[in-house]
Amino acid sequence: MKKKTTLILAILLPLQYIAIKIIAGFPVFIENWYSTGLYPYISRIMRYSLGVIPFSFGDLLYTFFIVSIIRWIVLRAKSRFRNPKKWILEIFAVFSIIYFCFHIFWGLNYYRLPLHKTLKIKNTYTTEELVLLTETLIKKSNEVHEELMDNDSLKVPYEFKKGKLLKSTIEGFDYLSVNYPKLNYEGRSLKPSLYSIPLTYMGFNGYLNPLTNEAQVNTQIIQYKIPTTASHEIGHQLGFAKENEANFIACLATMHHPDPYFRYSGFTFALRYCLNELYIRDKTKADALLKKIHPGVLENYKEVRIFWEEHKNPFEPIFQFTYNGFLKANNQQDGMKSYSYVVALLVNYFDDVENAF
Repeated sequence: MKKKTTLILAILLPLQYIAIKIIAGFPVFIENWYSTGLYPYISRIMRYSLGVIPFSFGDLLYTFFIVSIIRWIVLRAKSRFRNPKKWILEIFAVFSIIYFCFHIFWGLNYYRLPLHKTLKIKNTYTTEELVLLTETLIKKSNEVHEELMDNDSLKVPYEFKKGKLLKSTIEGFDYLSVNYPKLNYEGRSLKPSLYSIPLTYMGFNGYLNPLTNEAQVNTQIIQYKIPTTASHEIGHQLGFAKENEANFIACLATMHHPDPYFRYSGFTFALRYCLNELYIRDKTKADALLKKIHPGVLENYKEVRIFWEEHKNPFEPIFQFTYNGFLKANNQQDGMKSYSYVVALLVNYFDDVENAF
């Protein structure tokens, strides 16, 4: 019976792959029947059941997987990898189960309608529109900086307990959902990752565990980055699988937050993306606008840059390359470069920038 089950599961793996590729061609179907239909129920059940656990169950699950893989390799090595037909089928069967769980629990969201179509806005913009939004974000960033600091040359310090930052992130979605009902966050499951140190050396701020729907935050990063990182991961939990769309959700959640520290993180987060895009389009104009930013804001940018430079290691490019490949395999053809799409969402969503914030 076990052999028969293993064989069936192994055969289902390529069939699942083909089915996903076919379904991916129907984003409207996925949007209506999965992303806004079945998925909200699945995600709430998982978050309500695991959110009460104070630590990351998903990280423990990954630990179990890693230990199991090591044990499996040791056992196969002792037997000199005899009977390959049996263990190859076992591998396919296990991957078949994981592949199914990944997509039914969360992964199908990669193939939903692009957010700009859901919001019924354009995904293109002129340089003039980008300049106008960048100028507005500079003004807002400077204003919040002045609210928090007496000296415009000093960076804004974040000296909070990390648990408070995560809790405040959740509270921010309560305010956000008043004007954006689709971003109502029920069943809170936002946790510090047990693997924060390894994540730091891998170059990641956080991640969503697709098998448990827990949002994991790397609490080793600069605290200034935690509000946008945590909001980004909640965006994933709400069904926005693509990185650029989760970044846009992070901008909304933090820029509209009642806490000025969160607004500061949000405005400067969005500003950084706009400046990067403007440098590509018009370097002269970008250099001119850069001079209007308070030196203290630039110090916060510098603080983040130094942090990541201090944690660079020979293996980080491998992790980044692997993740880039993962994004491309999941309907993000530009890989990590697709992050810049957040600028298109910002420019077109806040077309009336003077009254947007």
